Amino acid sequence: MTDDIDLAAIMAPNRRVQTLRTVLDSMTERLRPVVDLSRPYVDGTENLIADGRFLLAGNHTQAGTEVFLISDAVRRTIGTRVRPLADRQFGRMRGLPADLIAAFGGVVGAPDTARELMTHDQTVLVFPGGGREIGKFKGEEYTLRWQGRSGFARVCVENGYPIVPAGLVGGDDVYRSLTTRDSAYAKLAAALSRRLNGRSDMAMPLVRGIGPTLIPRPQRMYLRFGAPIDTSRPLGIGAADWVEVVKKQTQRALNQILVELRQLREGDPYRGLNPLAWRKAVAPGP
Repeated sequence: MTDDIDLAAIMAPNRRVQTLRTVLDSMTERLRPVVDLSRPYVDGTENLIADGRFLLAGNHTQAGTEVFLISDAVRRTIGTRVRPLADRQFGRMRGLPADLIAAFGGVVGAPDTARELMTHDQTVLVFPGGGREIGKFKGEEYTLRWQGRSGFARVCVENGYPIVPAGLVGGDDVYRSLTTRDSAYAKLAAALSRRLNGRSDMAMPLVRGIGPTLIPRPQRMYLRFGAPIDTSRPLGIGAADWVEVVKKQTQRALNQILVELRQLREGDPYRGLNPLAWRKAVAPGP
C-alpha cells in the first residue's frame, strides 16, 4: 500500500524540507563538539562500504539516540547521508514534525519506499523491531523483537543490497524498568496502547531515571558496525527460505555485537560519564 506515501518526494523534497535540512546540517556540525565531550565509543567503521550502497540494521533503545549516532558516524566516515525508515506510526505525521523527519532523511518504513531508496543507491537505516522495540520492560534490555519482521531482508535480497549490522549499547540503561511484561501494569498499558493507536505491542513500561525521577541517567554510548552480510541468493535455495536465512544471520550478528559491547562496557570506568574517569575511558583499538 503506497496511497499515503509520496514516492516522488523521497528523492526530490520540497523547498521547505530542503531549507530545514540545511538548518539541521548546520546545527549538527555545531553540536558535534558537545557530543564528542561524552566520548561515544564507535568502532567497526571500516565495515562501512565506501559507495554507501548498503542497509544498516540496528536495535532501538529507550534513549532513542541510535538514529542520530549511527547517521552521524556514517556521515563522518564515508560522507553519505543515511536514510532512516520510520515506523508507520511516526511516518504518518503531518506538518512540521513530518517535515523535520524528511529533512533528517527519514521516510515511511514501507517496502516501496525502501525499494525507491535502493534504486538510487542510498544508505538505508532500518530498525526491524520498529517502535515496539523502544519500550523495554524489566529484563528486556537489548532484546531484539523481530518476530514477524523480515521485510528488510526481503527487499535487500531483491535488490542485492548488503546488510551492515549496527549495534548500540547504553541507550537501554538511561532508564530502569520497574515492571515486567506479564505484570498487571503491563496488561493495562497494552490495553491503553491498543485504544490509542490500535497496537498493543507499543505499550510503555513504568520506568525511573536518576533516583525516583524521569531524568535520564548519564550513560556513555557504545556503537559498533559489524561485517557486511552478503544477500546474494545462492543456487538451489528458494527465495523465501533465503530471506529467512538472511534475517536470522543479521539477527545473530547484531545480538553478538550487543553481547560484546555490554561486556566492554562493564570494564569501562567512564560508562556512567563520570568526569573523573574521562581520561580512563575505553577507546576503540587501532
